[in-house]
Amino acid sequence: MHYIGIDIGSTASKVSIFNDNELILNFVMPTGWNSKETSLVIEKKLAENGIDLERSKVVATGYGRVSVPYANKTVTEITCHGKGAYYLLGKDATVIDIGGQDTKIITLENGKVTNFTMNDKCAAGTGRFLELMANTLGVSIKELSDMALLGEDINITSMCTVFAESEVISLIGNGTNKESIARGILNSITGRVYSIAYKHGIKGTVFLTGGLCEIDSFVNMLSKKLGVTVETNPLARYAGSIGAALQAKNI
Repeated sequence: MHYIGIDIGSTASKVSIFNDNELILNFVMPTGWNSKETSLVIEKKLAENGIDLERSKVVATGYGRVSVPYANKTVTEITCHGKGAYYLLGKDATVIDIGGQDTKIITLENGKVTNFTMNDKCAAGTGRFLELMANTLGVSIKELSDMALLGEDINITSMCTVFAESEVISLIGNGTNKESIARGILNSITGRVYSIAYKHGIKGTVFLTGGLCEIDSFVNMLSKKLGVTVETNPLARYAGSIGAALQAKNI
């Protein structure tokens, strides 16, 4: 028997698979414009890895969870991210998940979600915002984050992604170096995360999930902004799909 968690996010889809005893496989792919098509690509990839859906339990979560026709159950991303984060960290924490289109702050107590705050009204402060800004500078997200460590502090004040992009273009036109612009971009993102996190309330360990958890320079800047050491894990971007797979064990 296999237990499969599928987290279809707005920009990336993650899949985690357990057998009866352990986590055996994780993979990620772009979501693309159609979540239903993405779910069919995932189905094919599962078959290529010898996973028989007839002998599996599947839980879907995330932005496109209703688009997985072979899922036995759908579960909210807050529940799955909390469960996955607790599995990876092994203790209670304040979980920060920076997704493609939203940022979530989740409080875990006794291994369960007791409170959460989500900012999903604007892409500013999210992975999509960072992707757009990196494209504007002509670099990758990792390159932008690494460059930021070498730059001087500047402020990008616009709260709207479109206006922030215009502001970055103006800075480029005025001859501001890329390193300082990159630092301003990360200051903007980490500042928005700071606002949400402290409005929500931080308790205990702070644990970062989502794709940005893999970029050490971003984790370091977020730690400085929050005033605490932010912990993460090599599998933290899979927190949602891991949590969904663990939920599948209860079906």
